[in-house]
Amino acid sequence: MARRPDAAEFPPLPLSGDASPDPELEALPAPRRPGRNLTLAAMAVTTLVALAMTWGLAGEARYALAAGPPQDLGNLAHLQSSSAEPNRWVHGEALLATSGAIRYGRPLERDTYRLAPVAGNDRVWVQVRVPEGMEGPRFVPPTSFVGRLVPAKSAGLRYAGLGAAVKSVVQAPMPEDAWLLIDGEAPSTTRWALGLMALFLAFAAFNVYGLLRLLRPVRDA
Repeated sequence: MARRPDAAEFPPLPLSGDASPDPELEALPAPRRPGRNLTLAAMAVTTLVALAMTWGLAGEARYALAAGPPQDLGNLAHLQSSSAEPNRWVHGEALLATSGAIRYGRPLERDTYRLAPVAGNDRVWVQVRVPEGMEGPRFVPPTSFVGRLVPAKSAGLRYAGLGAAVKSVVQAPMPEDAWLLIDGEAPSTTRWALGLMALFLAFAAFNVYGLLRLLRPVRDA
């Protein structure tokens, strides 16, 4: 019967603090970690995209916090670009021009939208919502509007391609200082922007925290 070796016969193992570094191990190249690099790149891109989306929603989020009644602008044909205040809840009256108007829709929405300049003032454009089935000769555009007034260039992500759409349809660009009045858009209807901003900021903060944890060097005890 074989004798079980006694524990005293095995040499003691050196402790980690007493072991000297192995020069052969130190000479080896650093291990390739493509998965880690891909994770870092994805988290960095996600952070930048989340911050860009937050910036793009800032105007609508500020508008959602507006309080009080809409500002009365009177006849929009007499509105001067220099006197208008951006990102305001306003009320105005005007006749919409038929030339230069375009029609467009959005995904997951049955209603369409009509964008047209104010008759006598091509620096003010009005977007009105057209109920489903009413587009065409049966639709008569209103002459009184209540909504958000904002420079066309800074209307937000939802209207980023509006200028290009106008140019492609009517073969003439919108004026550089054009204003957009979004009829029917009250501050209470844009509160969704506050939730999206909070969500994107949470994404950005989570990814920044993860990047710091991954990039922080690990210290031996």
